[in-house]
Amino acid sequence: MAVDAATALEFAGTYDPTPGPVPARVVMSQRWTQLTYLHWPYDPAAVAPLLPAGTVPDTFGGVTWIGLIAFWMRDVRVLGSAPVPYLSSFLETNVRAYAVDGEGRRSVVFFSLDASRLLPVAVARASYRIPYIWSSMRLLASGRELTYLTRRRVGPAASRITVRIGAPVTATPLDHFLTARWGLHSRWYGITTYVPIIHEPWPLLSAELLELDDSLVVAAGLPAPSGPPRVLCSPGVRVRLGTPQRLGTPQRLGTPQRLGTPQRLGTTADGR
Repeated sequence: MAVDAATALEFAGTYDPTPGPVPARVVMSQRWTQLTYLHWPYDPAAVAPLLPAGTVPDTFGGVTWIGLIAFWMRDVRVLGSAPVPYLSSFLETNVRAYAVDGEGRRSVVFFSLDASRLLPVAVARASYRIPYIWSSMRLLASGRELTYLTRRRVGPAASRITVRIGAPVTATPLDHFLTARWGLHSRWYGITTYVPIIHEPWPLLSAELLELDDSLVVAAGLPAPSGPPRVLCSPGVRVRLGTPQRLGTPQRLGTPQRLGTPQRLGTTADGR
């Protein structure tokens, strides 16, 4: 089914961007900075077989969406520990989908996450069972232009994204659907788990796609995206992850917590 992004926007419904409760126990926190979002509409039938058991594609405007997200991960903390120099700052490019489970919990599902540090890749794969892949990566900046370079150390999959950042924008309902996500579904040793997530509202910027040469989406088992993507950038926010829960287990929640003020866009650098 061919789906056009403009058509999907025209017939889009609504999405509630209200944050969920803070998890009773924050297992990990991190800052996602200097993000670029590329999103394409997809036929839900093409995405459903790739999702964890017990979840189905979350839809907006009658379609589901696939994201190619490039950013810089910083200040990674586990169980409140201080960030470890070098290991707590690295580049990442992920391919992700959006899902919903039988309890109505909407989430992100990661099909692949390329990262430039080996040890965090190994820890994430062993703990949350998230499909991290060790890759060679760089982030280059020239004025308002950002270039994200990703090449896997094993296999031919790679990605090159160049964007020009624009002015702040007011998020549309679709933008909230694609960015305001309060959970993560993944497969954990044969079972489906749900991880609660909390973060500030994303400060979003308009962006122009100048160059895209990507094979990560297809490498994830998806059909090649069709048409121009929806493009946004963000200076980033702090993200906190709770304890993984087996699907069907009621989640324990902490007390409501006021979220901080989004940070300004920082400078970019080489992230090798």
